[in-house]
Amino acid sequence: MRSLIPLCSAGLLLALTACSTADDADDYSSVPLTIWADEERAQAMRTFAEAFARDANRQVEVIVVDHEELRSSFLSAHSTGLGPDLLVGPHDWTGELASAESIVPVGLSADDADLFSPGALDAVTYDGRVYGVPYATENLALFRNTDLVPEAPASLEALVETGTDLVDSGAVDRALSLQVGEEGDAYHIHPFFTSAGGYLFGEDASGDPDPTDLGVAAPESVAAFERLAELGEEGSGVLDRAVDSSNATEAFTSGQAPFLVSGPWSIAPTQEAGVPFAVDPVPAFAEGDPARPLIGVQAFFVASGASDPELSENLARTFLEDPELSVILHEADPRVPALDAALEMVSDQDPNLAAFQRAGEGGLPMPAIPEMEAVWSPFSQASADIIAGREPSEALAEAERLILEGFGP
Repeated sequence: MRSLIPLCSAGLLLALTACSTADDADDYSSVPLTIWADEERAQAMRTFAEAFARDANRQVEVIVVDHEELRSSFLSAHSTGLGPDLLVGPHDWTGELASAESIVPVGLSADDADLFSPGALDAVTYDGRVYGVPYATENLALFRNTDLVPEAPASLEALVETGTDLVDSGAVDRALSLQVGEEGDAYHIHPFFTSAGGYLFGEDASGDPDPTDLGVAAPESVAAFERLAELGEEGSGVLDRAVDSSNATEAFTSGQAPFLVSGPWSIAPTQEAGVPFAVDPVPAFAEGDPARPLIGVQAFFVASGASDPELSENLARTFLEDPELSVILHEADPRVPALDAALEMVSDQDPNLAAFQRAGEGGLPMPAIPEMEAVWSPFSQASADIIAGREPSEALAEAERLILEGFGP
């Protein structure tokens, strides 16, 4: 399926062709396979595509689409019969794309789960069918300044006590750096929310998220945020809207905070800053449930209208046979490889990657159902408002109302 959409309507920024020179193109099939990816992943995809193109003797083009437009542009292209052969994106798009019949299963089954990090294949499974090939995972963990805190805290209460003592002594400015911001951050608050007993969706009989059981304003979730409010701006002040995506990592790398809750994207800046650190699981409340970070999976999706469905699926699956290709992807886009064999290869160079995988054990794949899109913004805003001092039941009731409106008829 060739991409014929005008640049302005599809939001295309740049096309990267796997062939290195114009002369090389004559050696390839005249109809290229096309991959759509956002700018952050484009270079990784280009390197990967070049290796595949040489082996398959088929030109592969990587088309860069703005991340904010990537999913909607792909769905629009599908509805008009145009678009790419493959899409690279987060697994939580799976339900919406599969429901729209814009992607097809990729020939993997539950028996292949052992090839990947725990939960990676489940994340791209919808209605019992696997719709994506995971290539990278990400989840939150606890960064700990080992000069200030030699041992990992056994609980969230222990973390708060240690951090507060360091603040009181003048060693740091804040006990914990966790991004909240004025609009909140559902992803970053989720481990503490689950440990306090809250939930976003219940589960159906097969263990998948159940949109008919929305837990945002359930009594358990209200009680969870009542507990989290004690850490907010009108409580201990450990959680603070002044910490957001622009300064959370910097607070840790500059020595202002002894702890940071963040993802693998904070490894490089921490190493560059020369801060001695360890990566630990996010701690749970002492008498609470497990702290369950949301697991994000980056995946290849095969478009239902691909010009060459078999070759497109082969491209999506090719790194399963050659873990070196996963390493190439990791080097260009340093997320944790989803393929266990590749993770073993890169963990020798950076043991923090394996630590992140351990921190994600017991995590919850971001719900890959269409209804999840309506949850992010209202739930995030409610969390920020509660941390600022708003009454939890009121804020969560409003969030649930907005979410249900977003579900549509």
